[in-house]
Amino acid sequence: MFVQVAAPRSPRQARFRRASASDHHNGRHLRGLASSSPSPFRKVRNVAVAVVAAGALGWTLAHYTPHWLALAERGTTLTAPEPAPSTPLTPPSSLTAEEQATVQLFERNRDSVLLVTTLVERRDLTSLNILEIPAGTGSGFVWDTQGHVVTNYHVVRNAEAARVTMADGQSYSAKLVGYDADKDIAVLRIEAPRDRLRPIVVGTSSNVKVGQRAYAIGNPFGLNETLTQGIVSGLGREIPSPSGRPISNVLQTDSAINPGNSGGPLLDSSGRLIGMTTAIYSPSGASAGVGFAIPVDTLKTVVETLIKFGKVTRPVIGISYLESNQAQFLGIKEGVLVLEVPSNSEAAKAGLRGTRRTFGQLELGDIIVGMDGERVRNEADLFRILEQKKPGQRVELEVIRGPDMQKRVRLTVQLSSSQ
Repeated sequence: MFVQVAAPRSPRQARFRRASASDHHNGRHLRGLASSSPSPFRKVRNVAVAVVAAGALGWTLAHYTPHWLALAERGTTLTAPEPAPSTPLTPPSSLTAEEQATVQLFERNRDSVLLVTTLVERRDLTSLNILEIPAGTGSGFVWDTQGHVVTNYHVVRNAEAARVTMADGQSYSAKLVGYDADKDIAVLRIEAPRDRLRPIVVGTSSNVKVGQRAYAIGNPFGLNETLTQGIVSGLGREIPSPSGRPISNVLQTDSAINPGNSGGPLLDSSGRLIGMTTAIYSPSGASAGVGFAIPVDTLKTVVETLIKFGKVTRPVIGISYLESNQAQFLGIKEGVLVLEVPSNSEAAKAGLRGTRRTFGQLELGDIIVGMDGERVRNEADLFRILEQKKPGQRVELEVIRGPDMQKRVRLTVQLSSSQ
């Protein structure tokens, strides 16, 4: 219930209203008094009001009549201004041009994105039969009409089998064609009819700009066909791969990426593939607005190699090393500490020394600080330089040797091929 609260009246107002009521009640008597015996002050007042009114009317006619006559001669008609046209409102059920473009982008690409379910084998304790148990889910996308499917290596790394589910719900067994752990890329193949396969449109990452739109399609937490959008928020990032090697030139995006999005496509506003979502930076494990995608230019090279040869070969020195963050505890501020040099390897033949224990004391091996004139501060620098080389090529290593870490030695090593 609403209650109106009025301001209190002053005694003068109250008296006025009571007097008015009394005047209304005794109206005949008051009017009779006014007509029978008018006051002389009232006559003077009436004459003054009439004089003022006549003067005002005369001034108005004298001032505006010439203007009105001029308008009449020109034939000007005075009209009231038309009301401003109102802006039509967009009906609630219609979409804006930007929304329509986003919907069309999703509709064009939804059939290219797949759900990847990894399986492990377990023996049933009652029947002793071998069963395939789901171990995890991820995303992937159709690469070509031959049934090749691209996803992250870490999605299928520990799997013994995998199944791929398409947007229409049809599921197929997948075979592993090959993988590159150093780039976190794997290629699967399914035996699906060619007319049911919708290869994704492959773009380029060479001209990607910070600030441009980015769209991620995947299956976060097993929720199929999920679209998120954002922007490309960074370029040239570096993240570790499952093998420990750094992946360089990675795209950064604030599109929401969560567990299950791994292996899904990152698209530009035209719906072309610019990267494959692979990792997030988050203290909680959920999206924190910092996601990473392997650039499509890297993806194209690795995928085509895997389809053709089933593996990717890279040049290696043929040693094991200690990661730089652990080497700092040994007083090594720069370089890559060699832990082990296999016998009969090219590195052993070149004279490279590994770390060993002698009489209970730790004897540090060679510390690689340069390759072909380029500085090596950590393992990331070492792998970056090796990416530019080929198996069988000879390189010159600069190493620090000895307990005082003062002696510098140059060695020539023939690079081997990764298996």
